[in-house]
Amino acid sequence: MLVMLIAMSFSFQGKAQITMPRIFNCGMVLQQGMEIPVWGWASPHEKVSVSIDGNTVKTRAGNDGKWKLKLPEMNAGGPYSMTIKGKNTMVFENIMVGEVWVCSGQSNMEFPVDSINQSYRGVNNYQQEISDADNYPEIRLFTVPKKIAQTPQKDLEDGEWLECSSATVGDFSAVGYFFARDLYKKLGVPVGIICTSWGGTVAESWTSAETMANDSDFAPMLAALHKLDLKKYKESKEAEIKAKLGEFPVKDEGLVDGKALWAATSYDDSGWKSMQLPGLWESRGYESIDGVAWFRKTIEISPEDAGKPAKLNLQKIDDSDQTWVNGVPVGKTMNAYDKDRHYEIPEGVLKSGKNVITVRVEDTGGGGGIYGSANQLNLQIDGENIPLAGNWKFRFGKINANAISPGPNDYPTLLYNGMVNPIIPYGIKGVIWYQGESNADRPTQYQRIFPNLIKDWRMHWNEGDFPFLFVQLANYMAPQKQPGDSNWARLREAQTKALELPNTGMAVAIDVGEGGNIHPKDKQSVGYRLSLPALKIAYNKDLVYSGPMFDHMDIDKSRVFLTFDHVGDGLKVHDKYGYLKGFAVAGADKKFHWAKAVLVNSATVVVFSSDVKNPVAVRYGWADNPDDANLYNSADLPASPFRTDNW
Repeated sequence: MLVMLIAMSFSFQGKAQITMPRIFNCGMVLQQGMEIPVWGWASPHEKVSVSIDGNTVKTRAGNDGKWKLKLPEMNAGGPYSMTIKGKNTMVFENIMVGEVWVCSGQSNMEFPVDSINQSYRGVNNYQQEISDADNYPEIRLFTVPKKIAQTPQKDLEDGEWLECSSATVGDFSAVGYFFARDLYKKLGVPVGIICTSWGGTVAESWTSAETMANDSDFAPMLAALHKLDLKKYKESKEAEIKAKLGEFPVKDEGLVDGKALWAATSYDDSGWKSMQLPGLWESRGYESIDGVAWFRKTIEISPEDAGKPAKLNLQKIDDSDQTWVNGVPVGKTMNAYDKDRHYEIPEGVLKSGKNVITVRVEDTGGGGGIYGSANQLNLQIDGENIPLAGNWKFRFGKINANAISPGPNDYPTLLYNGMVNPIIPYGIKGVIWYQGESNADRPTQYQRIFPNLIKDWRMHWNEGDFPFLFVQLANYMAPQKQPGDSNWARLREAQTKALELPNTGMAVAIDVGEGGNIHPKDKQSVGYRLSLPALKIAYNKDLVYSGPMFDHMDIDKSRVFLTFDHVGDGLKVHDKYGYLKGFAVAGADKKFHWAKAVLVNSATVVVFSSDVKNPVAVRYGWADNPDDANLYNSADLPASPFRTDNW
């Protein structure tokens, strides 16, 4: 829908017209039950009025042209139109009043309902979910465009409110949509979600300078950001890359008009550099470079194997690849950073003597290159493997412009400045947050910066301690065979500690992840579990909103009794034989052993191990992927991982 700009009957050339932030637009949802902040810009001291549903509020722009007012509280309903008048008039149509939530974080909040590539094939049952979306036109989405900025921005560069339908929901944040849908089903009012998220980003980038300046870990970086000369920064980065590569290619000369010139067997690659594979090029000294890289490997084929069909096993490639053998295309995979490449080489392609394998890799962000297990990188002929791990010739065909610009994680505050500040103080009910994977290597620090982020956003919105709900990291990576430590477990612990802040809630997700996929498809469970603390904290509904949380322990000789709260009608085990799993105990030697566990009553579990006669500590679900943790409450919500020690 378009904003209707009503032209006046005379010209105002040279005079500023009223303008509105991008977040105000046709189809928007306004927060019910609160005075509604509305703001914009006009000529200095210009009179401005805003009208909706029979209410008109007037104000005057300040010396800087900015104006702000608050509309009276409204009840859920719509559609309405809003008229803003000054020297010009703007009208926004199809406005709903209901519940508004900000959805933020990294890729698991950003990823949409629909399939986008071979690595992310949409949420579970995505085709049916898309078909059903026509039933929810009162759910609306505004997606904040990605932007980093040195200083807080006043407005967004783009963005529009989308009405939920089968034609639009595929692009909705999946977690945001399922959260909104569950609220809509329970509350029966319009729900607006403002999605401001960016995959692979760290929490400190989402936090304002006022807060980060008080953190000794980040204050020096913040000071450097404020002094940053962007032109000099780019010149320095370009010179650094040229020093490493001898060039800074901006156009891929290896692929011209669809012809793979650098895949030809006759091409002379003697001037190329070498790289040890498998391994992402960032781990080989080429950090922060996105774009196209070419890899060539020359191998010897015996006369006996010449002409035979074969299989080329390249392991994983981040993100996309085109592959040739002796100039013959044998495979192509797009946007699938975590998918193994296995390409069939037709009969007659392999020659006796020298053969050239060429892989063109395109990386759009994050890590790039050919990676995986060295023993799985091979050429297979008649069941015999020819190893391909080791030195490959390589050359960058194209380096993307972002290689010489700061990235969202290079300095604190960049995402707050570009993607949060412009939507403040839009009236909201609360925030849902799914982030932490990119901070998992610094879990102790996260105990500080995550609660500070929550307090920071509340301070800037100036709406009090609004509900801030977050997803605990899902299970991911290979399960551990023996009890041990885990950065992901410690990050989950850091997230749990944020519950000490008022009006916070956590959705435990250790049972909905996928060991080999950091972007699990079950976003429905995540949205549902976020909706439960929302219904409890924001809307005072009487329900079980959390999984079991460890409360205290009592030790009786060789047995440890663990008491939980948030059990609902009682604890239960998700196992057809009734066996509790996921517990480990340790004595004073701090060595953990798997333990047996039994439900004692509705709120207590007893844990013991024949390997630990005098236990002093217990851990539950303490792993990157606690795949067998199976303690739940009566509402079928999983218990949060925990430890009783501080080792």
